[in-house]
This record gives sequence, structure tokens and C-alpha cells, in this order.
Amino acid sequence: MRAWPLLFLSLCGCGDTPLRSAWAGLSHRLPAGDPIPAEAATEGLSETDGPALRLRVGGRTAQAALVSEQGDRRLWRAGAGIVVATDGGRVVATSGLREVLVATRFDGPDPLSAPSELLDRPAEARRLVDLMRSDRQPQGMRFGIPVRCRLRAEPLAEDPAVLVVEERCRAGGAGGGAHTNRFWSEAATGAVLRGEQWIGPNMPPMTVEFLPPAAGEAPAAAAAAARP
Repeated sequence: MRAWPLLFLSLCGCGDTPLRSAWAGLSHRLPAGDPIPAEAATEGLSETDGPALRLRVGGRTAQAALVSEQGDRRLWRAGAGIVVATDGGRVVATSGLREVLVATRFDGPDPLSAPSELLDRPAEARRLVDLMRSDRQPQGMRFGIPVRCRLRAEPLAEDPAVLVVEERCRAGGAGGGAHTNRFWSEAATGAVLRGEQWIGPNMPPMTVEFLPPAAGEAPAAAAAAARP
């Protein structure tokens, strides 16, 4: 069982992303996704220079820089204290929001690491998550919430070079019940270009677009232009 707790990650170092070529070739084909209502907005999101990650929560957007990397485990930081940890294409911890995803512990491999294998054989997955409110008061802390999921993939209708992974989950107890995550990945490499996923029962979904850091503002502009 692997755990990536955000509270113990180091905010140092830097690294590059392996998604540069995938994003350059496929970002303009990705759907824009459903808008998140503005009334559900999270306060404190702001833009940063040299984005490597584009975040959207509750109708607000932020551009986050890659500050630490260890294999598929990465740490990204935006303004106003917004920090996100990812493992591959999945968000596994957050900080700086009104509700915090403290840690994610996988029970076995994450099927999202091999999207093409989900085309003919859907997979089951189980993980435990820890949550707390931003005030860090004991009454807002919830540990070991079980999340059981079923993942399947299919080619994007407009472009079979892109796979869409749908992950239907149910979180037990204080986890808030059922939710659905979606990820868009490059079929050839499995690199996740975009994810829309649950980050807590009292939060709107988080949309994440993986951008090549060295490309500066160009990928963000291209992604914005692709939206209707």
C-alpha cells in the first residue's frame, strides 16, 4: 500500500515533465468539459508565471509550477498557498483549499497507470483517503475513508489517439458517497493530459491540465482557444 501525504512533502527542487510531446500534439483535441458553477468557487486561486499545471476548482483557475519531482510523484505550487501533489495523472493530495485531501493510500497498483489495459478489461481499485478542513480542527479530520472504484477506458470519438478513462467510485462514511472521475490520456504512452476528479465530499471537482513547463504561456493559450 503506497501513501503520498502532502503534509510531509518537501517544497524544494524542481524537474521537468514527460508530457511535453503529448500535450503539444493532443491538447487541442481535448473537450472543454462542463463548466463548474461560479457560486461553488474556492477562494484564493491565482495565476503564476511559467505554469506546468493548470488547475480549475469551482470556476476559478490557477497556474501551478512544478517544484519537486520523484519518479511519478510530483509537487506543484500556485499562488495563495495552493499546493497539489500528483502521482502520475492523479491528484493524491491538496493544500490551501477550504477542505484538504491530506493523503491517498493505494491498495495495490493504480489502474490509471496503464490506461490502454482498461480498454478490454475494466479494473477494480481500492484506496484510503484522509481529509480535513483548512482550520485543522479535530472535529473536521476524517481518516481512512475507503474509496472503491471501477475503471474503464474507450477511445475518444473525435480522435482514437486519445483514451478517456472513466472511474466510477463510492466513498464510504464521511466520504460523501458516489462520484465519477475522468481522465484523458495519450493512447500510445498512457500519459494523462487532463483529469477531472473528486478531491473531497464538500468540494467541487478539480480539473487538472498537465502543461510543459518550458513552453510558458503557449500551451495555456492553446487550451483556452480550444474551449467553445
